[in-house]
Amino acid sequence: MSHFDPLYSVAGLFVGLLVGLTGVGGGSLMTPLLVLLFGFHPTTAVGTDLLYAAATKTAGTAVHGWRGTVDWRIVRRLALGSVPATLLTLAALAIAKERAQNVGGLISVVLGAALVLTGIATLFRERIVQALSAGFSGIDGTRIAGWTVALGAVLGVLVSLTSVGAGALGMTALLVLYPRSPVSRLVGSDIAHAVPLTLIAGIGHWSMGEVDIGLLGALLVGSIPGIILASLIASRVSDRVLAPVLAATLTVVGIRLLV
Repeated sequence: MSHFDPLYSVAGLFVGLLVGLTGVGGGSLMTPLLVLLFGFHPTTAVGTDLLYAAATKTAGTAVHGWRGTVDWRIVRRLALGSVPATLLTLAALAIAKERAQNVGGLISVVLGAALVLTGIATLFRERIVQALSAGFSGIDGTRIAGWTVALGAVLGVLVSLTSVGAGALGMTALLVLYPRSPVSRLVGSDIAHAVPLTLIAGIGHWSMGEVDIGLLGALLVGSIPGIILASLIASRVSDRVLAPVLAATLTVVGIRLLV
């Protein structure tokens, strides 16, 4: 466990501000910061960030639940795919660790690819949704349910390996699958599903000794004020400026991890 470092709280504040302003998941921002800037091992960065996400998104779920902006049917469908996929991924990681395989290298590669996809989804979300949603609008409810379960399974694997995917990628896919649902309910459903997903994955990484409690506390100290401050100034900041900058940053960081 690392000692309390104010710089970790500054990083938490920075990520909290960007998450509050852009809605992009903290994993796509925090994990690469911990790996590239602070030099944490990829497995420790992922494990710590998962519990960090579970704590912060629990509060978000409470707010969305109180406002009635969570579609629990969608949450159940996603969880039906993500929970088994998460458990299987954690089991595979545990076996690989016991055999002394290079888990950190695998996580870095998958994380880099996930960040590039997240950057693309952030920058071109509207175009992606417009291009694909028409094809899904005529599909019957049973097939939509199946696609949602499959989406949950993909997110379960990605989030367990990298802590990235539940935000920008998951939200983009939900907008395609449920074009008639209010965006606020899809956002609330995505956040609500992320709580059990990140909690289960985080506990799994913790059981393998891949969570730094001191780091986790320092991140939360910074991120909570950051999210509160961002909520107060969000209406004054143009998303047209932030989204391209954030997308470009995620893409560059993703390529850096890949090469």
